[in-house]
Amino acid sequence: MAEKPYAAEDGGVRLAVRVTPRASRSEAVGVKAGSDGRPALQIRLAAPPVDGAANEELVAFLADALDVRKGDVALRSGKSGRLKMLFISGDPAALAARLEKLV
Repeated sequence: MAEKPYAAEDGGVRLAVRVTPRASRSEAVGVKAGSDGRPALQIRLAAPPVDGAANEELVAFLADALDVRKGDVALRSGKSGRLKMLFISGDPAALAARLEKLV
């Protein structure tokens, strides 16, 4: 896939993810194009989609995987859906390199 699920922005990186809650463990499982053709990082989360638990797990998982603080990972859209857009604050080049290892 030529397109990436992330893009550098001023002060960080925008990341599209597709979440599957209630998995056996939290893990990134690759990149997949959605029905609109745009790529998203597929992430399975152990947390259920109840009271924001899956969103909290997503933020914690990405913060750990990308070696940033939880406060640097912000949910921009998709709070209650499977497709989410996040913004990760930091050096765009360093974050892109870490995301390449994750995808």
